Amino acid sequence: MIRVMSVDDHRIVREGVTRLLEESPDIRVTAQATSGAGALDQLTKKPVDIVLLDVAIPGTSFVETLRDLRERFPKIKVIVLSGHAEEEYAVRALKAGASGYVTKEHSSEELIAAIRKAHGGGTYVSAELAERLAREIGGLSVSPSHEALSDREHEVLRLLGKGRSVKEIGADLELSPKTVSTYRTRLLEKLGLKTTADLIRYAVEHKM
Repeated sequence: MIRVMSVDDHRIVREGVTRLLEESPDIRVTAQATSGAGALDQLTKKPVDIVLLDVAIPGTSFVETLRDLRERFPKIKVIVLSGHAEEEYAVRALKAGASGYVTKEHSSEELIAAIRKAHGGGTYVSAELAERLAREIGGLSVSPSHEALSDREHEVLRLLGKGRSVKEIGADLELSPKTVSTYRTRLLEKLGLKTTADLIRYAVEHKM
């Protein structure tokens, strides 16, 4: 039996995942959490094989949570389950140690396939993502500038694109407004932009 933990702050999503996976005789959701900290705490008490980690979890970014999970529980495989398109977070998730990236637009069959493949020691990516990765490795495509950003810079840029203020971003990421302003300045420099409005426009244009 493959034991799964669902980490999502939306109860309806967790319940939906649980019902969906009940259709497979070899998979069961045996634990749930609403945040990265909650997941880490539960994993000390409830052993699982696979963690389904939502991108938009409260508190620390999903990448930080993913890295903490992989460091503290190296035998547990993590699949990122996201409402965001693959081009936004998939490569970042895989680089951080995820064993798969599945969007919520994918079919239940794909999620189940991802769980089984990760449990068997493999890494699951969709055909579209595999093609994109092949193009990048072969030097046939140019990665957008934001893929060179640090995880924290990427997160600040994403929140700016959603119209969040410096103060609100600080509260979301548990950072001081001054620190967020420093990240904003770095973003302007790295992306070759001049104003916060430019950053917001960039994030929107790149569907962040």
